[in-house]
Amino acid sequence: MAATEAGDERAAAEVLRGLARHLNCLSEDNKSTRKRALEAIKKETVDRGLSSGVLQEVFSSLLKPLLKCLSDPMERCRETAILMLGEFIRCVPKPEESLPYLMPCLAQRLGGNDILEPAEELRLSVMEVLTLTVEVCGKQLAPYLHDMINILQRTIVDPFPDVKRESCKCTVNFAKSVPEHFHMQAESLVKPLMQTIAHQHSQVRVSVIEATGAVIRHGNGKNVDDVLSHLAQRLFDDSPQVRKTVTIVVGDWLLHMPDRYSYFHKLLPLLLSGISDEIPEIRLLAADLWRQTGTQWEKENENDIKDKMDFLLSPPPLYPAGVERPGLGCRELVVRNLSRLVPAITHDVTDWLVPTRVKTSQLLSVLLLHAEDHCTQHLQPLLATLYRACTDSERDVVTNVTAKLLGTFVPPEVFLKLLLGHVETASSFSHPWTPLMVLAAVLGGCSGPLLKPHLQQIADTLAQPDVCQEYQQVKYLEQLLACVDVLLCQCEADCSTVSLQLLQVLITVQISLELLSSLPLSPLLSLLCLPQALESMRCLCKVQGLDSVMVLYRQHMGQLLDWLSASVNTWSSYSLQRLQLHVIAVQSGPVLGEFVSQLMPLLRSCLHPDRDPEMRMSIFTMLAKLLLDSGNTLNSQGRFCDESEMFLCEALLPNLVWHAGRTAAAIRTAALSCLLALLHGGTLLRVEEKLSPQVLSALEEDSQMARLLACRSLSTILKLTGPSLHPDALNKIYPELLKRLDDSSEEVRRMALQALGLWLSSLTKDYNPKLCARHLELLFQQLLLHLDDPDNSVQEQVLGVLKTGSSVYPALLKREVEAARDKQRSPAYCDQLLQHINSLPEETGDCAE
Repeated sequence: MAATEAGDERAAAEVLRGLARHLNCLSEDNKSTRKRALEAIKKETVDRGLSSGVLQEVFSSLLKPLLKCLSDPMERCRETAILMLGEFIRCVPKPEESLPYLMPCLAQRLGGNDILEPAEELRLSVMEVLTLTVEVCGKQLAPYLHDMINILQRTIVDPFPDVKRESCKCTVNFAKSVPEHFHMQAESLVKPLMQTIAHQHSQVRVSVIEATGAVIRHGNGKNVDDVLSHLAQRLFDDSPQVRKTVTIVVGDWLLHMPDRYSYFHKLLPLLLSGISDEIPEIRLLAADLWRQTGTQWEKENENDIKDKMDFLLSPPPLYPAGVERPGLGCRELVVRNLSRLVPAITHDVTDWLVPTRVKTSQLLSVLLLHAEDHCTQHLQPLLATLYRACTDSERDVVTNVTAKLLGTFVPPEVFLKLLLGHVETASSFSHPWTPLMVLAAVLGGCSGPLLKPHLQQIADTLAQPDVCQEYQQVKYLEQLLACVDVLLCQCEADCSTVSLQLLQVLITVQISLELLSSLPLSPLLSLLCLPQALESMRCLCKVQGLDSVMVLYRQHMGQLLDWLSASVNTWSSYSLQRLQLHVIAVQSGPVLGEFVSQLMPLLRSCLHPDRDPEMRMSIFTMLAKLLLDSGNTLNSQGRFCDESEMFLCEALLPNLVWHAGRTAAAIRTAALSCLLALLHGGTLLRVEEKLSPQVLSALEEDSQMARLLACRSLSTILKLTGPSLHPDALNKIYPELLKRLDDSSEEVRRMALQALGLWLSSLTKDYNPKLCARHLELLFQQLLLHLDDPDNSVQEQVLGVLKTGSSVYPALLKREVEAARDKQRSPAYCDQLLQHINSLPEETGDCAE
């Protein structure tokens, strides 16, 4: 050994003698001379392939001249010197012997307030030499902690990105080399690292995150809070490599950081966020690190969780299908830190940045999956968080929030106590539909058997007027429908016990959607929801084994009418109940005829003359439609006839009494429309004496429609009861119809002529023409005036009416025609009429005479 060392010394001395001249040239002013000298030294030492022992001796002699060359004005000289230093440090057996001279020099060059090395590439080379020094010297660098920290502080924020990266690499190596000393000054590197962590180059960000991981892990544990927010921002980085590095660093802290127990509640969200990353590799990595963390925690706390390890191995009965249940250690870590995590989640779920809200909503789902039944202890703040998330404008936020998990893990009696209370007090929420949205999701996570004891409570709440009638918003109605649908889906046949309440909700939702569809704000959305409501009603039938919606109405019609009757005295034009009556009446079809005796008092109450005019108009309109198809609605069982007389006397006729004002006129028109529909239904009337005066009075209405309806009603009355009317009653009708022959409306004139024809057809043997000759004379004279009408169609119709009247008193009509013939513009129609009279059988003429 001694001989080897002596040989190395001789060889080194020989090399140095050969370099003596070149070393002297390093002090020359000529830069080319210095350059050639350095290159010659490099050739004779580094490039020559000397043994390590010889290189060690040579390096000891060349170190100071080389370090001096780091300040050479010529860049090429500095570059060569740096390369030689790096090669010597890499090859010599004892590089640590150079540290007393090397480290102060490097600290001067790189660690001062000013950058002494102007060339970026040379600063990078110097940092590479320093990194190499850390790798080969390791713990020997402990005395130079201060110099190293000064250098790293400056180079981490160096303008050259590659220098930043190399500095971060050096930081990682140095922290691992001298951990027992590094922690004393690690804190001073946090600030420059955080200044660089958002650098525009993704590779720089990766390096900074790795360095941050080493600094925190081997630091004093006081700076975790200073870096967490910065690392959290990197979870949204566009570069998958950056996000992956964050996951690795946080996982390493959770596994190896000495003081990690104090920071579990702050580190868990960072790692768990990686589980929902869009890149599969990151998701798998995060899941694996999280699994390792949980397993390690289990081993470290085995005595505390021994009972749980033995008895809580099987998952809850409703655990989501296809989802791997986290290990006990992972679940326990979340459970023990959930009280600290929930407030942060609640805060971040309303962050102004969309990516933050999306990531927070994903994290919330992961936490709920881990917390399982322990969610119960935090149900109030969790619900508040879910309400906020549901109102987010970003669809991904709403989609990610799996409130369904609360229904999976929390008992129904617990979550219903809070949720139903919130549904009832929805007005206290800025978005009243949020409690319903969360309720629907939570119910979807629960099972039918568990919900069955609470079905009545849920359905009663949904059917409350303050819940299902209060809010005319498409979003609210959509969520109300969702609650009904999820009950039908989860409980199926058990819903028969609350069928009435669910039907009431569905009826109300349909009405509200139809009202909204008429508004300009959201007609399309409401129309899209309307088929959903009808489908929900069909589903309600299906789960009960009912064949159709008609059968469903038959099952509950009596209860529905009682439900409406309870509040009928308070109805107005703004009441939703009148529209509920309309939907029930229209959709129930023939079933309505089975309950007509229960329906009529309700209608009479609505149509009382003292009630709201607009409400009466809407009821009349509905009735008119029902009466036009009475065989399939009100009279499907033939029972309406028993109620029609009372209905006519107590509901229709009082509304035909004349009152001043446009509103009153409109109501009379609506009542006439309903009367006409009633008459068209073929209902025989026994109240003609009360009815005819009201209809005759309506012939004088200002409204053209009212006059037309009155004419049509008289025509129908004459068809139904004309032959049975007393002559005096008949003689009161025709004068009013004659007045309408001069009406401003051609349609009214034609209908009046039609009614006069029916009047003449109604005359029977009980009507004595001679005794009533004056009436017939006036009628014939007025009709003959209109036989000369400018409108040919009117002339033709009048001719037809007169031909009908010719059989009543031919001689009288012939005399009047002959008297009027020469006074008309054209005698053609008179001649036709005379010809018709002359063609009548002799018996008719004789009888009339």
